[in-house]
Amino acid sequence: MSQTKHYHFIGIGGIGMSGLARLLLSQNIPVTGSDVAFNPVIEGLIQAGAIIHRGQAAENISAQAKVVYSSDIKENNPEYQAALRLQCALLHRSDLLAELIQGKQALAVAGTHGKTTTSALLATVLVDAGVDPSFAIGGMLPAFQSNARFGRGNIFALEADESDRTFLKYHPFGAIVTNIDNDHLNNYEGSETLLIEAFRTFMTQVQSASHLFWCGDDVRLANLNFPGQRYGFGDSCEWKITAMHQKGFHLFFDLEHQGHCYRDIEIALAGRHNVLNAAAVFGLALTLGIPEASIRHTFQTFKGVLRRCERKGEFKDILFLDDYAHHPTEIQTTLQGIRQAIGQRRLIAVFQPHRYTRTQDCLGLYGPIFQDVDELLLTDIYAAGEAPIPHLTHEVIQQEIQEASTVNCHYVPRSALGHYLSELVQPTDVVVTLGAGDVTKVASETLTLLEKQSF
Repeated sequence: MSQTKHYHFIGIGGIGMSGLARLLLSQNIPVTGSDVAFNPVIEGLIQAGAIIHRGQAAENISAQAKVVYSSDIKENNPEYQAALRLQCALLHRSDLLAELIQGKQALAVAGTHGKTTTSALLATVLVDAGVDPSFAIGGMLPAFQSNARFGRGNIFALEADESDRTFLKYHPFGAIVTNIDNDHLNNYEGSETLLIEAFRTFMTQVQSASHLFWCGDDVRLANLNFPGQRYGFGDSCEWKITAMHQKGFHLFFDLEHQGHCYRDIEIALAGRHNVLNAAAVFGLALTLGIPEASIRHTFQTFKGVLRRCERKGEFKDILFLDDYAHHPTEIQTTLQGIRQAIGQRRLIAVFQPHRYTRTQDCLGLYGPIFQDVDELLLTDIYAAGEAPIPHLTHEVIQQEIQEASTVNCHYVPRSALGHYLSELVQPTDVVVTLGAGDVTKVASETLTLLEKQSF
């Protein structure tokens, strides 16, 4: 890439955009950007040398800029319109990532659920093994205090996003495909068939079949039956999980491959789904020639990803967790893992549905997913910029849950969640906030109130 390019990011604070900006800054490529509000991610980019404008305005765009935008940026955005008028080179976020991985041995992680944890684990394994990789992940890794890294080595680990079909722009050397589920169907004309075909196309673009790992336990992937390395609990898998158990927030499992059994692999995560994610990374890393002892060490010391079963704090033995899970499948598997970790402690879940389109697509799936919870607080749908859908409110979800399960489900307005929780919680409770919206702030709001009450 030319060192003289000046890149401008519209909405630079987003998780995908900020990572790409960081990769450019690491190569001494000038970066400017804008966002409607500042956050710690943006402050970190400013410290790294980016010039960032608060608010979005046409005057932030110069004719010399290459302008980067994401699928969230609307065509009437003033900076997008200015870029068109000035005939700037316009790049979708995924086009820039495709440029950055050119000439690298790219390892892409795709799938409806588990991408961020799996790609973060893979990236951490590669860094710890000393191969000096680059990575671009859709979540913040506490171990690096970043979502991206520029390395001098040849390997580039990335998260490949199916939500807007942009994963089809990549032709990686190797890949992990975790699963296919009916999310983001609004970008696939409402068709599950089109979604599955997109995954098939992505898998045909992976260059090395021996470095293409896909979950043999996933029904839709199994039906595709693509050449590659299957992993999972099933007998048909080349990498077969033969035993697993969970102790607190740690998992232990055995993995069998070609007659050899790798015993008692330990990973600092919870939930059966994370055994699958870890098995894929373990197999791919070994296939890349990473030493087994190095992989095991990383697994044991893995610090996870922010917003993935993240510990937000404790007060008088009340543990607060936060998780990005917002699709019913993700929610159910996350709660099962937490329940296994905490035993008989009372589990309170706070669920904020995310986007009207997704909520509508998932109606009929919410009913039984909260069975592992003792108390469920349901709050308003987080619009994420979408227009409301008539008659689609929290009440529809609440009715579905109450008809399908015995869980104690209450509606609490978003503005009242912190206060309500501070009155509800008791010592030894575990509280988990679930959703991709501002529900992530509820733990800190509640902890502040609890600390004030204790004086």
